[in-house]
Amino acid sequence: MNQGAAGVKVVSILGEDYSIKAPAGEEQTLLDAAMMLKAALADTKRKYPTLIGDRLLVLAAMNLCSQQIEMKKQHQQELDRYQEQVSATVEVISKTIGHQG
Repeated sequence: MNQGAAGVKVVSILGEDYSIKAPAGEEQTLLDAAMMLKAALADTKRKYPTLIGDRLLVLAAMNLCSQQIEMKKQHQQELDRYQEQVSATVEVISKTIGHQG
């Protein structure tokens, strides 16, 4: 991963170099994304050693997308649980305040 012109990073994926311009302040996100993709490619290659090129890239990308979908589901479930807890707490507080009046 090399620094090119202002905000442009050169990312090497499967032996190909890609010049990608990161929005201001997002350079680290770009670097992290490239590292995540490389890790996913390495993991997929270990599991399917005969895959190469586009097939390897597509399967790795599909695995990353599946993980993202699963994380979104888990996040939504956590948000729903927290909302229930907040609502129950607000209800208890409202009842307590109502009894004092």
